[in-house]
Amino acid sequence: MEELVLGVDLGTSAVKVSAVNRQGKIIAQRSFDYPLSQPQPGFSEQNPEDWVNGTTVAIVELILKDGIAVDAIKGISYSGQMHGLVLLDHNRQVLRPAILWNDTRTSQQTQEIADQMGDDFIEITRNRALEGFTLPKILWVKENEPQIFAAAETFVTPKDYLRYRMTGQLAMEISDAAGTVMLDVEKGQWSTAIQQVFELPASFFPPIIQGIQSAGHITESYALFSGLSTATEVFGGAADNAAGAIGSAILKPNMVWSSIGTSGVVLKYETNADVNYHGKIHFFNHAIPNKYYSMGVTLAAGHSLNWFKQRFAPDEDFTELVASAEQSTIGAHGLLFTPYIVGERTPYADGDIRGSWLGIDSMHQRADFVRSVLEGIIFSFKDIFAIYEDAGVEFDTVIASGGGAKSALWLQIQADIFNKKVIVLENEQGPGMGAAILAAVGLGWFESVEQAAQEFASFGQVYEPKAENVEKYAQVYQIYRQVYPQTVEISHQLLAYRRQEQG
Repeated sequence: MEELVLGVDLGTSAVKVSAVNRQGKIIAQRSFDYPLSQPQPGFSEQNPEDWVNGTTVAIVELILKDGIAVDAIKGISYSGQMHGLVLLDHNRQVLRPAILWNDTRTSQQTQEIADQMGDDFIEITRNRALEGFTLPKILWVKENEPQIFAAAETFVTPKDYLRYRMTGQLAMEISDAAGTVMLDVEKGQWSTAIQQVFELPASFFPPIIQGIQSAGHITESYALFSGLSTATEVFGGAADNAAGAIGSAILKPNMVWSSIGTSGVVLKYETNADVNYHGKIHFFNHAIPNKYYSMGVTLAAGHSLNWFKQRFAPDEDFTELVASAEQSTIGAHGLLFTPYIVGERTPYADGDIRGSWLGIDSMHQRADFVRSVLEGIIFSFKDIFAIYEDAGVEFDTVIASGGGAKSALWLQIQADIFNKKVIVLENEQGPGMGAAILAAVGLGWFESVEQAAQEFASFGQVYEPKAENVEKYAQVYQIYRQVYPQTVEISHQLLAYRRQEQG
């Protein structure tokens, strides 16, 4: 009987469960969608029970429809959407819907954190307090729902709640703990200073575990619910970006990950905590023991292209739309797009900035607009690269995944704008594969995460930068960098007018 692990990828819109063998091959895969609730503008919530039910349905289908033998499933681990807040009472019952990473109600609380702790907060957590993080959500509940907060005994993030429901053991895995911005990143422990400043008792914070650490076994009750065996061992898992980096074999300091999903991520593997980006980009503990990762985020990467397609080419095949950009040229004949259509995270941390096209000319064709969107997204990634360069950090290889890895044209644009070689993964599975790797290492199939990732990952085509294109893009990028500082005030005024207009 072939031994398997399950990688559970708990996303914002769906959960995907992959059954993976010792060779890193996905034997079967099932997913289940669940709803997102937006009760007020800026609010984004989910019912944690939907995560449990969705995961269970996917597992049951793997067993019943795909014929996965229960006894073959030796281990389970997780990748999870980051920063979400699940509050639990003394009976470990959920007190309110989970507040998700893309919820923006906490602007006041982020300012309170900055006012009360200043640069000390950044030195401890290595991050600025942004609306998406967990601490501002906790403070929002404390200030706006005091009865609920008074009943809260502890909290967890989404994948850690799911793991609790499957094992009965409550803990928070370290890469997700770092994403709460309440962790002393260098020490790998909850910050007593943050606990004291914001009057949060130490008992409120769950124990911290490592990504490859055993978190227990499937409980008898969940075994009855799902069909799994109580002999199946469960491991800590990872925050989604940490898991995605592991699944994409980003395991050396000379490598960065360029991932284009709804948002976009540039992520770099860090061997130690000595480097300090002073909060300009995120810096978190990795799911790999005693390792770290840094990353910058573009809020509307793939979302910008999806938005363009929905508005201007709803009936056109996505691949054909992207390919049409070949009819344009480098710099889109002088047309520049900034992808700030839902605000921006890195490097500006500005929720009120909005996107723009500059240089529109009566001679421009639709292909120029498509090309400008593709280039604008990568220019926003280049902004993140610039932070690394300013810090004296060097790397020479970019591993591309997501939507940006599905087009040869877009991959070449990345290589030319970044002036780095860009490599595609042949078997891209991202966070789910990272979760499976953590389970495989936890079971002892491999000596290290690095060994497992090298075994599971398969690298494909390499795109080298073309010197002539690099020079042209360098000129266009210098123009792009001027757009935000010269348009930010106008953009904020326009957004304020729109909000006034909407009442």
